Amino acid sequence: MVIKEKVIGIPRALIYYNYIAFLSAFFENLGFEIVYSDYTTKKTLSEGASLVVTETCLPIKVYVGHVLNLLEKGVKNIFVPSIQSIAPKIYNCSKIRGLPDLIRNVVKGDYKIIEATLDKSQGIGLRQFLTDIVKPFGIKDPNKIEEAMKAAFVHYNNFKVMIQNRIPFEKALSYAKQGKVVINGDIPKKDINIALLAHGYNIYDKKVCMDVFKKLDSLGVSVLSAYNLTDEQLKDGLHTLGVDLYWANQYEMSGAAGYFLRSPLIDGIVTITAFGCGPDSLMIEDIKRKTKNFNKPILNLTIDEHTGEAGFVTRLEAFCDMLYRKKRAKGSEEEIELVEDYTINLR
Repeated sequence: MVIKEKVIGIPRALIYYNYIAFLSAFFENLGFEIVYSDYTTKKTLSEGASLVVTETCLPIKVYVGHVLNLLEKGVKNIFVPSIQSIAPKIYNCSKIRGLPDLIRNVVKGDYKIIEATLDKSQGIGLRQFLTDIVKPFGIKDPNKIEEAMKAAFVHYNNFKVMIQNRIPFEKALSYAKQGKVVINGDIPKKDINIALLAHGYNIYDKKVCMDVFKKLDSLGVSVLSAYNLTDEQLKDGLHTLGVDLYWANQYEMSGAAGYFLRSPLIDGIVTITAFGCGPDSLMIEDIKRKTKNFNKPILNLTIDEHTGEAGFVTRLEAFCDMLYRKKRAKGSEEEIELVEDYTINLR
């Protein structure tokens, strides 16, 4: 059965923060109307969490909440892909791989899941993935799909260039949609530079991360993340840590960590991970061991739907204060006791 109305709902969660610049241009080039879920709220979190088991990680709870929000908006076609493998033998976690089945089983209602599988380990590449997405809408012309894909890559590459040049996420999306590429001029220099290691869905969702960029900026701190690095820099970072790429989002944690650990610009590292994330827990342990070799302080923050903002801010303030004291003490006779590893579970 062909879906006649080319309207598609996209949850503002999980893969949204990695691929929306590409997907939005692809759909719009084919004449789709895109309906996005609202930004994450307390209601999004609580409603999503109520439908899954307690041990489910925070990003999945948020995603379920965004699907519910789209249903409230009356959206009948919701895009829920299965991103199995982004390259041969490079895999996503099981929850992202099984996302369509998870949503189908926990979210009941009158709607259709628009699903497709990307699995390069099994030979299912991007072109087939995109073809399968639009097939239910009767779009089968390979030339039109190819044209939309090329337009999407232009949009995505422009967006990526701006993110690497420290244009904020929402502004970079807006500029890319307008066909603009805006580059930051002189970025103000600050006394302290922090590397923020986290996945896009944990730092660009302001409710989830409690607007961590704004909070660090208010503390007079300059922030860099994996998204400000090139692919080559992230690959070099993996070599620095001496680890092989296995997880699809490993560059965002291990690759960025390796690069920033050896960067003289970076004074300290802050990681933000979701409670219950198996891959991240493995990566963080490896990163923590390597930070000792580079004499870089690290603050590990674990978040879930119960994380309190007051505790979150207090720990950021204490960590930044320690970095300031370390910098002042450097080169002087002042002795200062430095905590090299803050491991904090904000639950």
